[in-house]
Amino acid sequence: MTSAHVLTSSVEQLAHCPAAPSDEPLGLRERKKAATRQALGEAAMRLAIEHGLDSVLVEDIAEVAGVSPRTFNNYFASKYEAICALQLDRALRIGDELRARPPGEPLWDSVSQAVLSQFARADFAPDGAWISRLRLVITTPALAGEYLKVQGVAQYHLAAAIAERLGTRLETDMFPRILAGAVSAAMQAALERWLQSDPPVPLAPLVRQSLRRLAEGMLHVVPAEAGAQPGDTS
Repeated sequence: MTSAHVLTSSVEQLAHCPAAPSDEPLGLRERKKAATRQALGEAAMRLAIEHGLDSVLVEDIAEVAGVSPRTFNNYFASKYEAICALQLDRALRIGDELRARPPGEPLWDSVSQAVLSQFARADFAPDGAWISRLRLVITTPALAGEYLKVQGVAQYHLAAAIAERLGTRLETDMFPRILAGAVSAAMQAALERWLQSDPPVPLAPLVRQSLRRLAEGMLHVVPAEAGAQPGDTS
């Protein structure tokens, strides 16, 4: 396998997961826009890994994605936003997948399967040199603020999907946001373990393990008889 193949496959492992099915297929225009957005995000990440984030220009990203810098600016305000959009788009697909799960399926099974569907291609260990460069990109201080913003938006969308699943509302029920926060933390823990593992390991098994540990941990620390306190309506 060539180094170029390793790099391309590894970026796909991190970012390019298959989109979740939808009851309302996107029109041609929307599909083209989504594909362009995805291509720009992947190009930004790939170039940052290859050359270092500080060395990457918007013009470089646009050229690799096959569009003009003006088109890039129609989608993103900066290269940092383009990189972080990969995480945001994956979170949106998780929400869409959750909405598409069978109606009678238990909530935890639905949430777990929705999350895991977006890591289906992350079942092989990446190249060690590649993941070292990826660590440098992700831990760049300039990305920190954008990542925090993306995490907040991602959690909100997951919470909204959970609320729909439960037939409740975010304005009146805290549980969807609590569960979304816990699941997001589980995914983040898996990602951090993946980034720091030496030798490198596949990401998908870590996500499964993290979700399992969340479920088992809650069963262990919360008494079986625990329930709503008197007067608690949320």
